[in-house]
This record gives sequence, C-alpha cells and structure tokens, in this order.
Amino acid sequence: MMNIHPHVLAIAAGFALLASWGVHAADPYSVPAPVLEPVPEIPPPDADVTNANPQVTVKQRDRDTVEEARVNGNIIWIKVTPRYGGRPYYLIPTGGGNMYIRRDSLDTALKPPMWVLFSW
Repeated sequence: MMNIHPHVLAIAAGFALLASWGVHAADPYSVPAPVLEPVPEIPPPDADVTNANPQVTVKQRDRDTVEEARVNGNIIWIKVTPRYGGRPYYLIPTGGGNMYIRRDSLDTALKPPMWVLFSW
C-alpha cells in the first residue's frame, strides 16, 4: 500500500473542488453591462460665500491686540499681536471649530527647514 501524506491528499481535493466550480462558472463577458445614468449637474456655490470679504473686528485684551475675521458669523482666523515686541501669530479653527491650531502666518506653502550651519 502506498504511503500518501495527508497534506498532498488535501491539496489534490482542493484542486478537484476548484476544477468542478470552474465548469459551472458563467462567462464574465456574457453578463450584460449595467445601465448607467448621467451624473447630475453640480449647483454653483453660494454667491454670498465666494464673494464675501471677511468682517474683521479688532479688540484689546490684556496686553495683546486680537483681530477676529468672520464670514457669515463663522470665525475663519484670529490674529494675536503681543503688545511688547512679540511676533504676531494666527489661530485657525479646526473642522469642528472647537479647537484652534496656532500658525506663524496664513501661508500654507511647504517650507523646508533651513538652518545656518556656517557663517563668517
């Protein structure tokens, strides 16, 4: 009697099962294509939002000057200028408007770090 490993027997049974499924499988090219509908037109954005200039309010708080820019009542940025020689910075609201991200400017361009290694 031949000594057959169980792994070889399981692999052969798997191939036989796959071969039997292939006989009954339908040709993928014989299935008709689904009927597609045209995409609806995208409405133009609100004229109030695109043409609106931000309304800026300037306030004095403690030792800082705070400028708030709003469009349709929503804050889009806050500029804080320290009174005694500090650099101004911006607070930009996150998606939910509950938290703010601090930035040194409103410029969003990529700026690689550039350190001075030698100078004379």
